[in-house]
Amino acid sequence: MRLVLRTLSELCVTTGALIVLFVVYVLFWTGVRADSAMNGEINQLQDRWSTGSVVSSSPSPTPAGTPAAAAYRDGKAFAVMYIPRLGAGWHKPVLQDTQVPTLRKGLGHYASTARLGARGNFAVAGHRRTYGDPFKDFPKLRKGDKVVLTDGTAWYTYEIDRGPYRTLPTDVGVIDPVPRESGFTAPGRYLTLTTCDPEWGHSHRLIAWGHLEATQAVEKGMPTALSG
Repeated sequence: MRLVLRTLSELCVTTGALIVLFVVYVLFWTGVRADSAMNGEINQLQDRWSTGSVVSSSPSPTPAGTPAAAAYRDGKAFAVMYIPRLGAGWHKPVLQDTQVPTLRKGLGHYASTARLGARGNFAVAGHRRTYGDPFKDFPKLRKGDKVVLTDGTAWYTYEIDRGPYRTLPTDVGVIDPVPRESGFTAPGRYLTLTTCDPEWGHSHRLIAWGHLEATQAVEKGMPTALSG
């Protein structure tokens, strides 16, 4: 009997230790690795931009004289996003596609949606928790907030019109060219941000929508939404 109780006690201790290690991995280590990966993606982008090697977005809103549009490459970063509402130092790389490996390195662009700044809906996904918690404070977004992106040639300033809107993962219409429930009624240059809800689950999605407010060449400096 004592042997059985001792064995059970050892199993409980071992199980408890494994659970603690798993929690540490999920809460801490994935964040450390993701932060390092995101910083690495941004550094690589800035290095490419400094040497004139850029992946330009849609040429139509981009100022004259910038490079012609090139294809986005799956799993590769092509822009950096800034959202002042989520913190003064909040900035994340945007990569092409929304596959699991991609979202571990930053935000993911839905490949079926419009290019940055182009006519249509530029839609982006990000983790709410784990892997750097990029959209942890997503519920703080409000109408009028600015979302600024750069692709190395231009700054694109979007303004949030609606959000956060809660829906089901099957509601794929939220990334349509004219997104459902967004309040938009005609084609335009739109932005959709998506993340999971609740904070530690994925039964629902939180959505925020915005429209392109302004575009300017990087040579003209940072947009007022970032420079103050």
